[in-house]
Amino acid sequence: MALILKALGGITALILIVITLLSSVITLGGFLLGAIKILVIAIFLALLVGIVFTIFRDRSERRRGAQDF
Repeated sequence: MALILKALGGITALILIVITLLSSVITLGGFLLGAIKILVIAIFLALLVGIVFTIFRDRSERRRGAQDF
């Protein structure tokens, strides 16, 4: 009887460890996906700011060029 209880206890402990590890992996995956989304948004915003900066710089250079003539 004691052997059966030890076996059931061991199996239960293994199942609980696997559940805990899987929930940790799922949490880590969710965190990484969130971090990747934030990184993509930050890169997009940086690219957008760079494009707007380039447009304004080109406009000011064209105005200076027109004033020189």
